[in-house]
Amino acid sequence: MVFSSLLFLFRFLPAVILAYYAVPRRFRNGVLFIGSLLFYGWGEPVYITLLLFSTAVDFVHGKWIGKFLRQGRRNSARCLVLSSAVINLSLLGFFKYAGFVTETVNRLTGAGLSVLSPALPVGISFYTFQTMSYTIDVYRGKARVQDNIVSFGAYVSMFPQLIAGPIVRYSTIAEELDGRRESMEEFEAGVKIFLIGLGKKVLLANPMGELWLQVQGASADGTVVMAWLGILAFGMQIYFDFSGYSDMAVGLGRMFGFHFPENFRYPYISQSVTEFWRRWHISLGTWFREYVYIPLGGNRKGKGRQAANIMIVWLLTGIWHGAGWNFLLWGCYFGVFLLAEKLIWGKWLEKLPAALRVFYTLLAVFCGWVLFAHENLGEGLEYFLRMAGGGGVPFISGRTVYMAFTSLPLLLAGALCSTPAAAWAANRAGAWAPVKFGIPILAAGLFILCTAYLVNAGYNPFLYFRF
Repeated sequence: MVFSSLLFLFRFLPAVILAYYAVPRRFRNGVLFIGSLLFYGWGEPVYITLLLFSTAVDFVHGKWIGKFLRQGRRNSARCLVLSSAVINLSLLGFFKYAGFVTETVNRLTGAGLSVLSPALPVGISFYTFQTMSYTIDVYRGKARVQDNIVSFGAYVSMFPQLIAGPIVRYSTIAEELDGRRESMEEFEAGVKIFLIGLGKKVLLANPMGELWLQVQGASADGTVVMAWLGILAFGMQIYFDFSGYSDMAVGLGRMFGFHFPENFRYPYISQSVTEFWRRWHISLGTWFREYVYIPLGGNRKGKGRQAANIMIVWLLTGIWHGAGWNFLLWGCYFGVFLLAEKLIWGKWLEKLPAALRVFYTLLAVFCGWVLFAHENLGEGLEYFLRMAGGGGVPFISGRTVYMAFTSLPLLLAGALCSTPAAAWAANRAGAWAPVKFGIPILAAGLFILCTAYLVNAGYNPFLYFRF
C-alpha cells in the first residue's frame, strides 16, 4: 500500500492530469476511461474484464430502455430494468456472498458443499450501484440515454471514486460527462479538498488504526478503559479513513471538472441516530432511499409498512457492507434504533439538552462499531463484555493510563477535526491577508508531511476496500 500510494501520487496522477489537459476536449473522457482502467488493473488486472462487462451490459440496456420508451413499450423497458438489476446483483452476489452462503448452508445442514471463495473485486459494491442507477434513471426519465460508450465507461470506471465512493448516481453528473468546463479556479479548489482528505487519511486515520491494533494486541491484560479507548480509536479511524478518501475523490473530481456529491457532514456532532445516518455515507443512504425505500412505499402506506421498509433497507445496508452475520446484525441494530426514534422516544429525545443528545448518539454509534469491527461474533461479544467490565475485567491499569496519555494529542486532534470547529477556524484564518498569502506554502507543507509519513510508515490500510 505504501508503494502504491506513492506511485499514485507521484507518477500515475501527474501523468493522467498531463494527458487529460494535453488533448482536445472531445478526447478527455477517453483519457479518463483509459486511465481509470489502468488504475483498476494496477491491483487486479483480471477484474478489468468484469468492469468492462458491467459497463457494456448497462450501456446496452440503457440504449434499449430508451428505445422502448420512445416506442411506448413501457412494460418491455421495465423488463430490461429488471434484467439489468438481476445481472448486476448476481455478479455482486457471487463474488461477495457465495462463500458466506455455502459456509452457512454447510454449517446448518452438513451438506458438505465446496466453499466458493472468489477474490472480491475491489470496489464492486460501489460501481454496481452506480451502473444500476443509470438504467433506473433512464427508465424513470431522470436521465437521458448515453450514446457514447466511452463517456459511459468513463462514468462507471472513473478512478477518483471507483473503489471507495462516493456513489455517484448517473443523473448527478450526466450533464457534466459531455458538457463540463474545467477551470483553474476549480482545479485549485480540487487540490485543496484533495489535500484535506489526504491529511485525514494519513495523519489521523492511520495513527488511529495503529492505536486500535495496540488495544487488540493487549486483549490478554485489557481493561474497561482500554476497551473504550480502542473502540473510540476504531470509530475515529473508520471516519477519517472513509471521509478522507471521499474528500480525495471529490477533490480529484473537481480537478477534472466534475462535482461529486458530499459524502460526510460531520456525523459525530449528530443529536440522534437518525441524524447521524443523514450525515454519514450520504451517497449510500441517498441510493437506498431513492431506489429501495421510496419504491417500497416509504412512509406513504402507514406506520406498519414504514417500519417494515426501514428494516428492509437496513438489512440490505448491513448486507451491502459485507458477507458476515456481524454486518447483518449491525444493520438490524441501527434499523431498530431508527424505528425506536421514529415511533417511541424521538419526541422525548428532542426535549433533552443538546449535549445529552450528542452523548446518547455517540454511545449508540460506537457500540454499533463493535459489531462492525468484529466479523467473529464471539470476539465481538467478548469485547462488549470488556467494555461493560464483565468477567472480572479491571477498570484501569498502568498500561492503560500510559496508552491513554500518549494517545491524548491524537484523540484531541481527532475530536477537533470531527467537528466544524477546525474548518471554521481555518476559514477565518484564511481570510486574514498574511495567512491567505501563505496558503500555498501550508498546502505544500501538508503534502510533504503526508508523503514523509507514507515513506516511513509500514501501516497504511484502507478499511473500505473490502466493501
